Amino acid sequence: MKIDNVEVRVISPPGERYTWSHDLPEQYLTITLVRIRTDEGAEGIGGVGNYTSFFSDRYTAETLRHLIPILPGLDPLLPEDVRNQLRPRVFPITPAALAAIDIALWDLKGKVAKLPIYELLGGSRHRIPSYASTPLLPDVPAYRRFVDELIEQGFRAIKFHTWCLPDRDLELARAVRKDHPGQEVAFMLDVENNYDRKSAFRVARELEELGFGWFEAPLPDFDLEGYCELTRRVNIPILPSGNWIQDLPAFLSALNRHAWTCARTDATVLGGITAARKALGLVEAAGMNCEIMSWGPTLISVANLHLMLSSPFCTYYEQAVPYDSYEFGMKDVIRTRRDGYVEAPQGPGLGVQLDWKRIEATTIHVFDSSSRG
Repeated sequence: MKIDNVEVRVISPPGERYTWSHDLPEQYLTITLVRIRTDEGAEGIGGVGNYTSFFSDRYTAETLRHLIPILPGLDPLLPEDVRNQLRPRVFPITPAALAAIDIALWDLKGKVAKLPIYELLGGSRHRIPSYASTPLLPDVPAYRRFVDELIEQGFRAIKFHTWCLPDRDLELARAVRKDHPGQEVAFMLDVENNYDRKSAFRVARELEELGFGWFEAPLPDFDLEGYCELTRRVNIPILPSGNWIQDLPAFLSALNRHAWTCARTDATVLGGITAARKALGLVEAAGMNCEIMSWGPTLISVANLHLMLSSPFCTYYEQAVPYDSYEFGMKDVIRTRRDGYVEAPQGPGLGVQLDWKRIEATTIHVFDSSSRG
């Protein structure tokens, strides 16, 4: 079997836009799709998401323009070999471009084998607990109402994206814990790399007193010294954002420095499932857990769900809410059940089907491996 053609398609979904910090405009979501076809009629789909402040983005697609001519003629069932052919020799390549190809290859491989990806990766569990991952809301009362709605839907864990301002963030943390004083609902806070070290320590210490489950991204991911200091001084689990350390050697270096209580990354950050499964091996060797990101559109989050299901070192699936904005263009979606779990997709490969009519209607950029210029 050989790769015959590779299509790249950029879609700009309609609908409400969100943000995750007081100083960040509402973001434009762009989904870049890679569709790999073979000479035997097999097909695999992969996707990555981009978030930009003013317009829909095309840079991942344009990076792919320079990669996909390499693919025709290669064996699609050997993702590691394909990755080696695509590896950067001199200048770095955005990991998202590599990830879109790699995820499509794993989808194709699963379809040929008639197995879901998590089983190809050696996973045996079929469900995982879920937490709701909120956008920025206007005020504390809005969050309190939203928490009640989420609990009613079945969530038993909620992570807040907030203003990323220490005093306002703590006001929210105190309010939700007052509303729910027991431990029946786990709460987490994500402040998107926005604090300085002094504020991070102050907020971490109070979140610990409030019994929060973890404190995410208090500092920029590359401030490993600051993370090391913070994890030494508090007992609440400290996680990075997981977005900025984008290759395995840097990831391993951070693990070896014990910068975090728990690791965080995902398939689109590290360049695909092939690299991310290696990262999970490094996490296991370090004796840690890894909270894989799965926030975002269904096609992207499902790839990371397969990674979680393949590893005992991931404790939660991250469910982006409200649902509708992240389910565009899908016939199959992933939703948290009333028992607080998400189930494994049933089909082979990624296990989800796209609504191609809606995808094509919102495409803003498309080309394939036969295109020139």
